Amino acid sequence: MSISDFRKKKLLFLFNVFFDVNQSGEIDVKDFELAIERVCKLRGWAKDTPKNKETYDVMMEIWTGLRSKADKDNDGQVSVEEWCNMWDAYAKDPSSVMDWQNTYMNFMFDLEDASHDGGIDVTEFTLVCSSYGLDKKECEEAFSKMAQGQSDVTREQFAALWKEYFAAEDANAPGNFIFGKTSF
Repeated sequence: MSISDFRKKKLLFLFNVFFDVNQSGEIDVKDFELAIERVCKLRGWAKDTPKNKETYDVMMEIWTGLRSKADKDNDGQVSVEEWCNMWDAYAKDPSSVMDWQNTYMNFMFDLEDASHDGGIDVTEFTLVCSSYGLDKKECEEAFSKMAQGQSDVTREQFAALWKEYFAAEDANAPGNFIFGKTSF
């Protein structure tokens, strides 16, 4: 892989914490089912409710897109190498963004914007990121670095930070903090 150690650490963090939920070393549909349960539990969306179904549908759309782009050996799983190669290709040409990547970005924004006011504040951000096992203080610090002194982050700002997360080599780039971690 031509990816730098710094970017690989960011990608592995995302892979291990947010996607490989069952810690098998590969991402598969079971991971997405567990992730859906986690998200719905966090938000209090009971099974068979519209929000639960919407979350299921969006996450399965993300899984289908991820698998079709990254699963190069067609084994129904996405390995670490496949994951890193896919995001490295994106970093080299962010204009080549796939629909599922936009869906994932918007899903994360909407998940964090619990008040639905068009912005993510520190409380919303910390609640979601800490639910994945990150320390609340680290999440608050990450939000401060990401928001650059603002009280919230809009969808448009989040989209720019999102691209930065996957492409930036600068450890201090604000986009590096969108998932609640302050160092890699």
